[in-house]
Amino acid sequence: MGTDFLSITLSLLEGFETTCTLFGLTLLFSLPLGLVIAFGSMSKFKPLSWLCRLVVWVIRGTPLMLQLFVVFYVPGMLFHVRIFSGEDGRFTAALVAFVINYACYFSEIYRGGIESIPKGQYEAAQVLGMSKWQTFRTVILMQVVKRILAPMSNEVITLVKDTSLARVIAVAEIFFVNEMDYLSRGLVWPLFYIGAFFLIFVGVLTLLFRFLEKKLSYYKI
Repeated sequence: MGTDFLSITLSLLEGFETTCTLFGLTLLFSLPLGLVIAFGSMSKFKPLSWLCRLVVWVIRGTPLMLQLFVVFYVPGMLFHVRIFSGEDGRFTAALVAFVINYACYFSEIYRGGIESIPKGQYEAAQVLGMSKWQTFRTVILMQVVKRILAPMSNEVITLVKDTSLARVIAVAEIFFVNEMDYLSRGLVWPLFYIGAFFLIFVGVLTLLFRFLEKKLSYYKI
């Protein structure tokens, strides 16, 4: 039993490493991309604004699972070339789908935070001779961060759990490893063991966001 527990733990940890990698890379790419999309949505150049809002509407209005299938299968069907092949290709396809999906959600959070700042603050900065970039960096940015931290934390925690959807295209994350190796053998307890992995991960993120909220409590809104 001890040997089984150790071997199962090591196997699940390998799958959880893939889960954490997918989570980390998704945040790394989707956070800045979301900001770009947010600025595009707020652009005074109407075609760009409409395009960005259309993309956000489509991505937010369709399931992430469907987007995973589209990214993984559709390019190959259209161009008759297997773009995502092998284990690395499946992971890349999952990463692309996750980044696009979460960038669109983050973009709306960014846009809401930026647009919630009173226009009087922009006007006051302009009177003081500050450029748009100086205004955003020194006056607006930290207020926006304060306002969007709570909804961002919810999305980040949701991302932790959404990584399990990568199993639908056979990415070897923790649920896929469990399904292939242990559920097929009638072992149920590793499923609850996986729950502990996620609870600890989410717990650490929750403590991190609470720490950040305290640090930003200086910026009253």
